[in-house]
Amino acid sequence: MFREIVRKKQELSIEKCLEILQEEKRGVLSLLGDDGYPYGVPINHYYDPEDEKLYFHGGKSGHRIDAARRCPKASYCVIDQGEKDPEEWFLHFNSVIVFGQLEMIEDEKIIAAKSRALSYKFTKDDQYIQKEIDRSLAGTSLMAMKIEHISGKHIREK
Repeated sequence: MFREIVRKKQELSIEKCLEILQEEKRGVLSLLGDDGYPYGVPINHYYDPEDEKLYFHGGKSGHRIDAARRCPKASYCVIDQGEKDPEEWFLHFNSVIVFGQLEMIEDEKIIAAKSRALSYKFTKDDQYIQKEIDRSLAGTSLMAMKIEHISGKHIREK
């Protein structure tokens, strides 16, 4: 059902892919947008290793929400920070692509918990995080992506 990586020598292990999802903060969520056009939106994420799902939070309305409700199939692409050899101009980096189906989470306790976990990727300031959750929880949506396929590869720009 899902394509295999063509350049097998560059393929990352599933463990490395999951590590990248846990460490990196952002990626691009791609959905089937309006009138059949692809819609890719930069977004931050939280990968929960316990339930093996990706979580995305944001507002309760907009193109992303409409597209996800219309067609829950999505892909998500993350690129790590990469490394540059000081002797060379090109970058070595890893990319991960996840395919899965999105579901809207309605339970405010789960929305708050996953928003808190996501916030820890940016700050450890519990007081600030709680203030933001208290202020914005009522207007926050949460989507979970059940991972159906994941692949990654090491890329050398040269």
